[in-house]
Parts: sequence; C-alpha cells; structure tokens
Amino acid sequence: MDLFESLGTDDHGVPSTAHAPLAVRMRPTYLEEVLGQDHLLGAGSPLRRLVEPAAEQPGSGAASVVLWGPPGTGKTTLAYLVARASGRRFVELSAVTAGVKDIRQVVTEARRRLVSSGEQTVLFVDEVHRFSRTQQDSLLPGVENRWVTLVAATTENPSFSVVSPLLSRSLLLTLHPLEPAAVRTLLERAVADERGLGGAVSMGEQVREQIVRLAGADARKALTILEAAAGAAQAAAGPLSQEPAPVTLEDVERAADVAAVRYDRAGDQHYDVISAFIKSMRGSDPDATLHYLARMLAAGEDPRFVARRITIQAAEDVGLADPTVLGTAVAAQQAVALIGMPEARIVLAQAALAVATAPKSNSVIRGIEAALRHVQAGEAGPVPPHLRDAHYPGAKEQGHGVGYLYPHDYPHGVVAQEYLPEGLQGARYWEPSGNGHERRLAERMEAVRELLHLDPPPAGGPAPRPEEPRQGAASQDEPHGC
Repeated sequence: MDLFESLGTDDHGVPSTAHAPLAVRMRPTYLEEVLGQDHLLGAGSPLRRLVEPAAEQPGSGAASVVLWGPPGTGKTTLAYLVARASGRRFVELSAVTAGVKDIRQVVTEARRRLVSSGEQTVLFVDEVHRFSRTQQDSLLPGVENRWVTLVAATTENPSFSVVSPLLSRSLLLTLHPLEPAAVRTLLERAVADERGLGGAVSMGEQVREQIVRLAGADARKALTILEAAAGAAQAAAGPLSQEPAPVTLEDVERAADVAAVRYDRAGDQHYDVISAFIKSMRGSDPDATLHYLARMLAAGEDPRFVARRITIQAAEDVGLADPTVLGTAVAAQQAVALIGMPEARIVLAQAALAVATAPKSNSVIRGIEAALRHVQAGEAGPVPPHLRDAHYPGAKEQGHGVGYLYPHDYPHGVVAQEYLPEGLQGARYWEPSGNGHERRLAERMEAVRELLHLDPPPAGGPAPRPEEPRQGAASQDEPHGC
C-alpha cells in the first residue's frame, strides 16, 4: 500500500488529498493551475485533448502518453488530471513494486469495465523505466486495444528506457524543468491557498528565494521544505498566536538540513562568489575553483549560467595556450542543457578544472581588444583589392581579386603579400605568450611573419592547377569560396 492508498481515493480512484502532505494537497485540480509546462497546454495540444471528457470525444479514444521530465515537474499531477478531468477510472502502479501479474490483472479488469459499462481506465505507471522489457511488453495488449489509456512517467530518456513497441503506440511529452518564477508562484500559492497553509504562516522574500534555490526546479521538494519550515515556525509561535507565524531562514535551514548559503543571485554575494570562481580558474587553483563552484550549486545557481562563464574563461584565460579547453567547455555547456542537475555538477566540475589546470594565456582577448580599438578609432581602411570578393561576373574588371596569391601553392603554405588595409601595414594585434601551445605558436609565427613581409614572388606566381583555368567564371580563387 502506498501513501495515496492510505489516504483513500475518490469515486474515480484518484487519491484523496485529505490529511496528505502539502505537495499532494497543492496538486493542481485543473490544467490552468499547472505551472511551467505551457508548451504542453496550448489549445488543441495532445495533453489538453487527453483531458477532455470522454463524452466529448465519442469513439475517438484517448492516446496513451509517456511523460518524460526531471523530478518535481508535474508528471504525476498531469496523470491525475487526465483521470479526473476525463471522468475515467484511475489506477496507479509503481514500477518499483508491480509485477507482470499485477499489470495483467489491471488490464483484464479495465477491459471488463469497458465492455460491461463503457467506463474507460487510465493506468498510471510511475518510473516506467524501472520495468523490465517483459513487464513493459505486458502493457502492449491493453495499450494497443485501448482497454487502458496508459500514462507512463519517467525521468530517463524513453528512447533508451522504454521498449520501442510501447513508445511507438504512445505520445511522448517532454516536461521542462521549472523556472524559478514558477516555483515562486507555487510557494506563494501554497502559503495563501486553503488547500495549503491557508495564510497560517508568512514568508519573506529572502526565505522564499532560499527555498527556490534549495529546491532546484523541483516543485515537490520546494513544497516539502516549505511545509517543514512552516511547521517549525508555527511551533515557535505557539498555539495562542493570532498572527501568521513568520518562517525564518533558520527554519528553512533546519527543514532542508543544510546551511543556507548566503548568496543572492541579484545581490553582492552573487557577484562576489562568481568573481572568486573566475579568478580561481584564472589563477590555476583547482581547489578554490571547486569550492566556489560548490557554493554556487548549493545555493541553486542556474548551472547553465555557470557553464557559460566557464566557456568564456576557457577562451579568455586559456585561449591558444591549450585550444582543447574551449572544446571541453562547449561540450560541458551542451551536456548541462541535456542532462540538468544534479548530474550536471560533475560536468561543470570537469570543465572548470580543465580551465583551472590548463596553461594560461590572455593573448586572444588582448588581440581582439587591440584590433577593436583601432577599428573604433576609425582606422579601418578599404580592403586591399587583391583580397576583395571576386566570384561574381565583372569583379576582375574592377580589379577585385587581381594579384591574389593562393598560399597553398607556395612552400610552407605561406606567401609574401599584404593582408591589412593601407595605413595599418605592420600592425601587430596578436602577441602570443610563452605558455603551453603558444610557445610553439610564437616560434612558428615569427617565421611566418618574416615570410609574409619578404618581397612578393614574381608576377604570375606558380602555374595554375590543372582543374583551375586562369580566366573565366572558374577563377583561381573560386573553389575556395571567396
């Protein structure tokens, strides 16, 4: 018997919320109360059609669905709404405890009700990814014949955790992690709503934001922390208090069993900690890097924000001293978006350590800033004629591309010719450091720069390659896209 069975059910088998935990009592009773999943709830969306009363869709039957999303995003809530709003019988199975026998029994009873009275059944399977292939296969007859409308919830990618025949017979609906604004709305609703705390407590902005951070986009966790903190606040206020009991930061700390990190994403602490994180990576201190990363994550900082900062520092503080670090940071940024917390902490740690332990150079940012200063000061002369676009008819007649020397036709892939506009010849923006890979680049580029500024080769240069005639539409530079 699970928690909801102990609480009893309504006429449709949907668990009653009387005396239930706050997270259960505050479950939306209609779609308009659902937060953070607007992409699934538009007019005519599959989910909205699914919760329409069965009488309004005669003969159509409802499609089974697989709900995929992180914990606390509303998968169970949507399953209950499907059953309650449609008037169908609701049956819940947990993939942790149910076996093939239980599944077959539910499907058989659903078929009997459908034949005898026309009553449809919604079968909700939580954590369907825990079912074996055999258990999932046992759902197929009921789904295929629409004896049941399956609503399966999973936190794992269904492409890997749900068998193909079941997935192909169901709609896949992806739930997004809740944005902080949605969690704030949920907390405020829980404090005021009669189903929740009914105004018995008050919650300041600092307390609310701390719960939002600790919850990490998980609505269930947010409400669980609020309920425990509210209980502590009411106990401290005493039974005779006539005013709403104020929930304090200390109440939240005790409720969450974690010290509240003094970190306001809109205040000084935010900027101080992220500044220390950046400077620790730049300063090559891996331990301090992990410390400040942990402080941000423990405080509920958006991991996507952290990933962006790591990517920026990979280019700004490492650059060409180890060009692979930027690839690591970009891959981490993509991985964080794909997997989310809590696993994203590992990805972020790897990327941050890659920056912290790499050889350092700021030659990239110094170079682009120097070039920008020239351009913004108006030092941006015309592009030299031999470098101009020459792919269109008549370009050569205007002198565009004439005299361009294709570097690959010359020893070392370098040929003496001018690339900068007139008046900027000899300007040097990029000065490599002596660190890491840039030490080798510095040696190479000194030799390259000497070659670039030698006297140009004789007119005409080397013979054209056989596939490229000297004249006509297929000019020598055309195959190279410029």
